[in-house]
Amino acid sequence: MITFHQNKQIVHITNQTISYVMEVVDGTYLAHRYFGKAIRAYRGAGAPIYFKRSYNTEHDLSIPHVSFDDFPFEYPVRGNGDFRIPALAVTQESGITHICPAFKRWSCQQGKPEITGLPAVFAEKKEEAETLEIVCEDAIAGVRIYLYYTIFDEMGIILRHQKIENIGTQTVKLQNVQSASLELPAQQYDFLSLYGSHTKEANCERFSVHHGVQRIESVRGSSSPQHHPFVALLSPKTDETSGDVYAMHLVYSGNFLAQAEVDQFGSVRVQVGLHPDTFGWQLKPGETFETPEAVLNYSAEGLNGMSHNFHWLYHNHLLPRQFARKPRPVLLNSWEAMYYDVSLDKIEHQAELAKQIGIELFVLDDGWFRSGNTSHTSMGDWECNENKIPGGIEKAAEIIHDKGMQFGLWFEPEAITADTKLYQQHPDWVLHIPGYEPVKGRHEYLLDLSQQEVRDYLVLMLDRYIQKGSIDYIKWDMNRPLTDVNSMALECSRKDEISHRYVLGLYDVLSRITGKHPHVLIEGCSSGGARFDPGMLYYVAQNWTSDNTDAYERTQIQSGYSMLYPPISMGAHVSITPNHQTGRVISLDTRYQIARLFNLGYELDLDLCTPKERETIAAQIAEHKSMRKWLQDGRFYRHTVPNDNYVMWSIVSRNKEECLVVILQKLHNLLRSHGQFRLLGLNPQCDYRDAERGEVYGGDELMRLGLAIPLIKEDFHAFTFHFMKAEDT
Repeated sequence: MITFHQNKQIVHITNQTISYVMEVVDGTYLAHRYFGKAIRAYRGAGAPIYFKRSYNTEHDLSIPHVSFDDFPFEYPVRGNGDFRIPALAVTQESGITHICPAFKRWSCQQGKPEITGLPAVFAEKKEEAETLEIVCEDAIAGVRIYLYYTIFDEMGIILRHQKIENIGTQTVKLQNVQSASLELPAQQYDFLSLYGSHTKEANCERFSVHHGVQRIESVRGSSSPQHHPFVALLSPKTDETSGDVYAMHLVYSGNFLAQAEVDQFGSVRVQVGLHPDTFGWQLKPGETFETPEAVLNYSAEGLNGMSHNFHWLYHNHLLPRQFARKPRPVLLNSWEAMYYDVSLDKIEHQAELAKQIGIELFVLDDGWFRSGNTSHTSMGDWECNENKIPGGIEKAAEIIHDKGMQFGLWFEPEAITADTKLYQQHPDWVLHIPGYEPVKGRHEYLLDLSQQEVRDYLVLMLDRYIQKGSIDYIKWDMNRPLTDVNSMALECSRKDEISHRYVLGLYDVLSRITGKHPHVLIEGCSSGGARFDPGMLYYVAQNWTSDNTDAYERTQIQSGYSMLYPPISMGAHVSITPNHQTGRVISLDTRYQIARLFNLGYELDLDLCTPKERETIAAQIAEHKSMRKWLQDGRFYRHTVPNDNYVMWSIVSRNKEECLVVILQKLHNLLRSHGQFRLLGLNPQCDYRDAERGEVYGGDELMRLGLAIPLIKEDFHAFTFHFMKAEDT
């Protein structure tokens, strides 16, 4: 998959789906030559031709009239004549901010290296992946750079990360270390990102790339709902099924920067990595620093093709192995039934109703440790309030387990309130700046996870509950951004390391808990989707997608996240109507249909449901259980629809013998009552039977002509079709 040409001056990384080509120019400068659809070999086609220009720098290279300000550097720096966005910036001990790395060597190896202290995509078998290591060096600055490129034997994915080593005798300061930088040829592109806010996550933003720098970022301490650590450049006519897509996704849960620059001549440089405004790292002689991993994704088959690459990678090579193929339990979350007003009687009553309708996992959300029914108190000590729950969490777990269900418990381990014993005993454990009153978020401060003692406390606390409380599931919440980003345990010359050290501390806690208790299913949550990123999914098998459970709003949120994540990683709950977040009234059937393709759960007071509604929910759960194995392992599609009054999704089984289609009609509209809803991903040579209606259609017919839907006089109506391979084909 990795081959060298022209006396090892050109390297070609390919798996017959994609190609990635680099060239060493004059034995010194590493140039990017190509990334895209697979080619048989690279012989120099498309290499830029330079001509002499005024107001420019001069460089003594074999390429005539070359300018570094127009040179496709594989890992660019500033100070040598390249004035575009850099991937690396280093300050020497003298205060000089200059580095000029030169190519030294490259080699390849089977498998994929781990990244110390950071989550990363893994290869279960060495033979399924191959990694290129490139070494560049600046002997004067005393810096050696290792560039890593991993390719799997299928799909359009290249994995990138860097390791920086101090090989000198003096301390250097890393100011900017991007995980990936990519050069693209001069042509028109669209910029695609996901933006949003709490309860309105994962909205698609698309616009034409223009000259200058376009960027998205988070400086909130987490990947954030405001911008996702993802960017894609698309050919302008790209849609769900066709067009070129060049995407980057960062396997990281903290501050990030993703940006694209169109230079003076129209060429494009796109990057993703740690945010340099909130990052610095002191590197002493002999020390190394490794960047988070960036996923480079190329698709020639539009946005669905991009999604299938990401879904395949994360499902097979990122999610915890023990849960990746395991059917996920249907859960009932107590939040909207009890909020903070938790009691043992309520738990037992809700659990009995849950058992009757087929719920498999009962999750006790916030409130179980609070001194009152409010979010203002008790965060950090994690002592169960036995006035609410006599016998403690052990008793609650016993009740749930005796009813044949698994038991889950909500935590917000990183947060602390001022009224707790922990805060009184260890005020230095909180992120704060001496002399200033710390900023609260949801009435809370944040623990300083860069400190070993803090991490040890959290691991001990969680371990105690898991062992004594017989916990099968944890909902890991985090409800505020980072402020007062200062650690009392870190010397003054390293204060700019705290944001990254916080994330490393979080990963350390998660790694220790999941390593000791691999059977515990963890669902990540940060006020919904504020920390839904690939870094978290390395430790947690699923994420609470949004605090907004409104089915109509969820069509947009789940469509956005489906660009990147397989449905098995996304929690989707059926809640009460009118919806608690929006007040919108939507039928129970539609609420179920919008959730069923993902990790199905319920978040409502079952006591407020009528017997008929509980009977309907029981039938929904039974139906979901009968199909979830192939749904959770199937291929998810977003569909182009006749007009914006509809949303259409489908999942096709891996063997292409089953397909489940969901179409949402947003509003009843007589002028938009006709249209063809074409299917995707079926076997064109097979016939498929509509399981409910009995009609048989050809796979080619369904993909070319599509479905017609009847006129239903109802807003927010969901149509579903379950197709199964006809027995006689």
